[in-house]
Amino acid sequence: MGLASLTGISLRKHSEPQAAVEDSFKDEKTFTRDTVDLPQKPYAGTDEKVHLSDNDSSDSFVGDVYEDVRIIDLGEDGKERPIVTANDWSLRLISLEDDPTLPVWTFRLWFLSIGLSCFGAVLSEIFAFRPQTVYVSQLFLQTAAFILGKIMEELLPGPVNPRFPTRNNAFWRFINPGRFNIKEHVGIVIMSAAATHGALAINIFAADDLFYNTTMNPAVAIFTLLGSQLLGYGLGGMMRGFLVYPTSMVFPNLIPTIQMFDVLHRGHDNSLQKKRVKFFWTLFIIIFFWQWIPEYFAPMLTGLSIFCLAQKNSAWVTRIFGGAAGNEGLGLFSLCFDWNYVGSGGSAYGALFQPIQTQLSLYTGVLICIISFCAVYANNVWNAQNFPFLSQLLFFENGTEYDQTLILNDDFTLNEGKLAVVGLPWYSATQTVAKIGASLSFGATITHIIVWHGQELWNALLAARAGTVEDAHYEKMKVYKEVPFWWYLAMFVASMAIAIATNYTGDSELPWWAFFISVGFAAFFLPIISALYAILCFVPGTEDIARMLGAALVPGRPRANMYFTLYAYNSTEQGRSMTRDLKMGQYTKLPPRVTFTMQCLGAVIGALLNYLIMKIVIASNREILLSVQGTNVWSGAAIQSFNSDAISWGALAKQLYSPSGRYGIVPMSILIGLVVPIPFWLLHRRWPKAHFDSVITPMITVEIGYLAGGINSSVFNTFLLCIFSQFFIRKYHPRWFRKYNFLLSAALDGGTEVMVFVYSFAVGGAGGRVVNFPNWALNPVGNPDYCKRLT
Repeated sequence: MGLASLTGISLRKHSEPQAAVEDSFKDEKTFTRDTVDLPQKPYAGTDEKVHLSDNDSSDSFVGDVYEDVRIIDLGEDGKERPIVTANDWSLRLISLEDDPTLPVWTFRLWFLSIGLSCFGAVLSEIFAFRPQTVYVSQLFLQTAAFILGKIMEELLPGPVNPRFPTRNNAFWRFINPGRFNIKEHVGIVIMSAAATHGALAINIFAADDLFYNTTMNPAVAIFTLLGSQLLGYGLGGMMRGFLVYPTSMVFPNLIPTIQMFDVLHRGHDNSLQKKRVKFFWTLFIIIFFWQWIPEYFAPMLTGLSIFCLAQKNSAWVTRIFGGAAGNEGLGLFSLCFDWNYVGSGGSAYGALFQPIQTQLSLYTGVLICIISFCAVYANNVWNAQNFPFLSQLLFFENGTEYDQTLILNDDFTLNEGKLAVVGLPWYSATQTVAKIGASLSFGATITHIIVWHGQELWNALLAARAGTVEDAHYEKMKVYKEVPFWWYLAMFVASMAIAIATNYTGDSELPWWAFFISVGFAAFFLPIISALYAILCFVPGTEDIARMLGAALVPGRPRANMYFTLYAYNSTEQGRSMTRDLKMGQYTKLPPRVTFTMQCLGAVIGALLNYLIMKIVIASNREILLSVQGTNVWSGAAIQSFNSDAISWGALAKQLYSPSGRYGIVPMSILIGLVVPIPFWLLHRRWPKAHFDSVITPMITVEIGYLAGGINSSVFNTFLLCIFSQFFIRKYHPRWFRKYNFLLSAALDGGTEVMVFVYSFAVGGAGGRVVNFPNWALNPVGNPDYCKRLT
C-alpha cells in the first residue's frame, strides 16, 4: 500500500503523469520535447522502478538536478510535474553525479572531522546544561566545514596549489590534493554530527552524581558510554539492506542538506546553479542578521499575540494565546518571526521539507492538544488547578515540588513505609495528557506500519536478502567496497559484551535477562521507527514506553529503570542515526567504509568529551543544577526531568500506573492506540479515493502532547508555511519548488544556527557571561508577548 497523493512522498505507481497549473514565477516556462535539446526517450522515472544498467544510465538522466529542465521533470503536456512519488524525490531533487576518483582520506578530512567533532561535542554538552536547550545543528557544522575546508585548500601546500608548489607525491597529495571536494565535506559532517549527538548515558551519570551522590568509576563510565552508543549502530547497519538502500526510504529531512552539498560543490559552470548559489548565500546572510532582532533586541517578535495585547491581565488568555516564553501557554494564533522556532532547527520536523500529509496530521493533533489541555485544566482533572498549567516536574498535592529523596532507601530503592508517610507525587494535568498521547502513538505506530507499510517493508527485506534492490543511487554505489555484514555484527556483539560487563561493575541494578529484553525491544522497534522516519519524516517516541516496560520487569528500582531505558531507547535512536547517515552517504556517493568509520569515530569522540565536560560542569555548578530556577547561564532542568521520570516509573509504577492507579490510563492507552488506525484503514478500503490513507494516526496522537512545554508561539506560522510550501508551491509552481524550496530551508536553518552559535557565546552566557539587552517596548519585563505572568 502506498501513500496518498496528498503526501510529498507517494510510493504508488500512477497511470498518468500529473500536470502542474501554469506558473507565475518569471523563470518558469512550459517546455515540450521539441523546445529542449534532450533525447527523444521516455524519462526513467516516477511511475516505474528505476534500474540503471551500465549502458543506459547516462541517457536516462540527461543533465543534473541543477539543470533548468530534464525529460524526467516533464509530464506528457510538456509542463513540469509536481514532486509526488518516492522516485521524484530521489531522482529529481538529488544529483546522480559521482566521481569515484575524488580523494577522500586526506589530511583535511581528518583534521577538520576531529576538530569539529571535539568542538561540537564540548559545545553540545555545555548547551545541555543551559536553561533553554540549544543544539549544535548539522547545518551549522556543514557550513563551518565548508568554510574551513576552502581555507585549507588555499593555505596548505600541495601539488596543485600555485602558491606553494611542491612535489607531486603521495604525501603532498594527502595534505592538499586540490579542490575541497564533496566527499571530504560529507565525511566531516557525518563524523562531527555523530559527536554532537548527546549520549543518553551522560544523563544517568549526572543524575547519579546530583541526586544519589554516587560517582561511577571513570573507566566503567567510559566503557558504558561506548557500549551504549555503538550497540544501536550495529543494529542499524545490519538492517541497512531494507532501511537504507531502497528508493522508498527517502529521508525527506535530508533533502535540504543534500541540496546544500550540491550547491557548494557541483555544477558551478551551470547558469542555474550559479543562481542557486547566489540565492543560498544571500538568504543565509540575511537570516543571520535578521535573527539578532527577535533573539536579542526585540524578543516580542518571538510571539506576537493580539489577544495578549488586548487582555494583559487574563490568566486564561495567557494559557491559550501566550507562548513566547517557556511553559507560558499554547500559542494559539500567535505570530512568530523567529526562524529559530519556526524552522526545523536541524530536527526531523520542518515546514519546508516535511511531507504535507505528515504535517496535516501533526496540526490535527495540535488542535486536539489545545482542546484537551484546556478541558482538563478547566475541569480540574487530576487536581490540575493545584499545579502550573504547563510543567515537567513532580509535585506534592498542595503544588509544592516533590522531594524524591524522602521515599528512597540508602541503596536508592523504594521504601514503602516512607512512601506511606510522604504520599505519591503528582504531574501537572497537561503533562499527564502528553503521556497519554505518547502511549496512544506507540500503539498506533505498531498497527500503522503493519497495515499501511507492512508489505513495502516485507518486499524491501526480500529484495535486500536476494540482492535485487533497484535504486539509481544504490547502483552508483556499487563501484565502492561495501562494509561487510560481519563488521556490523561484530560491533553489535562486542557492544553487548561491554554493556553486560559494565552493568555489573557499575552496579546498575539491571539484571542480565532484563538487559537482553531491552536490546530485543530496540531490535524490534528500530525497523518501525526508521521506516516511518524515512518515509513520512515522523519519529515515534519510545522513551516513555521503554521506561514503562522496564518498570514492569524491574519494579522499585529507579537506577535500573534508567539503564533499561538507555539500552532500549538510546539504541533505537543510535540505529536511526546510523541509517540516516548511511542514506546521506548513498545520496552523496560517499564510500560506505568512509561513512562507517566517520560515524563510529564521531560517536566515540563525542561520548568521551561529553563525559569530561559533564564532570567539569557539575563540579563547578552543583548547587545551581539542583535548584528549581537555575540561572540565566546554567540549569539542571533536563537532568531533573530525566530523574523525575525514572522515579515515577522506576520506583512508583505500581502505585501510579497500575489499572487502579492515579495514572493507570497512561499504559492502557497503548492498547487503545493499537486499534486507532484500523477505522481509517477500513474506510480507505471502502472508499480508496477519499484520502483516508493520508491520516497518520501515530502523528495525530503523539501531537496531543505537542504543546506540553517550551516556547509554543511558532505553531500557527509553521502551519501557514506548510500550506504555502508543501501544497501551493509544490503543486502550482513545481519547477521553483524543485530548484529552490529545499535550498531555502537549508539557507534559513543554516544562517539561523550560525547566529545562535555566535549569540550564545557573545551575549547568551555560553562563554560564562550574560549581557542582557535593555528593556523597551519590544523587550518587556515578564513575558515577551505581554501576557500575564503566571509563575
